[in-house]
Amino acid sequence: MSPHDQLLSYIQALAPLTLAEFSKFKDQFVLLKVKRNEYLLREGEVCNFNLFVCSGALRMYHIGLEGQELTRYFAFENKFGTSLTSLIEGKPAIENIQAVEKSVVLRISKTDFLNLVETVPQVNLIYRNMLEQAYITSQKRIYDLQGKPAIERLKWLMNHKPGILNRIPSRLVASYLGITSYTLSRLKAEL
Repeated sequence: MSPHDQLLSYIQALAPLTLAEFSKFKDQFVLLKVKRNEYLLREGEVCNFNLFVCSGALRMYHIGLEGQELTRYFAFENKFGTSLTSLIEGKPAIENIQAVEKSVVLRISKTDFLNLVETVPQVNLIYRNMLEQAYITSQKRIYDLQGKPAIERLKWLMNHKPGILNRIPSRLVASYLGITSYTLSRLKAEL
């Protein structure tokens, strides 16, 4: 399945969209092949795009005051990913977007995306879904993880993001959970 066909299937799972309707705007989604560890956005740059992951994985992360990496989100296949706050506010991002694996993504400019949100009901639904999922994910991470012991955080991750431990390096998973790599390694051995 081509990347654009994959995007069409994603949209059609949310709302009916014909191939003719899709063909009117599909070229606004530009194909990018991204190397492992390549950056698509660096902290301090304004995010003026949205990404649809066709294959591979991206991570959105921030460098804390003490130099530690704090991972906010992993975007896997058939997910959108962006620095949402920077995209919405038009201000410099406080996070980086980096490919964790060799990835294929479709990139659309903020201008084109927001125009589609206004003119194509199916894209409006995608944007609403993105915003809702970002909010829900944030809430779950805050309330399900905050103040919980490290073992409970790991169990939560295994329930909510199965397979992540097989795909993503442990140090990145640890940064997502807010624990050290050593603690994650120890806990994985206990389970």
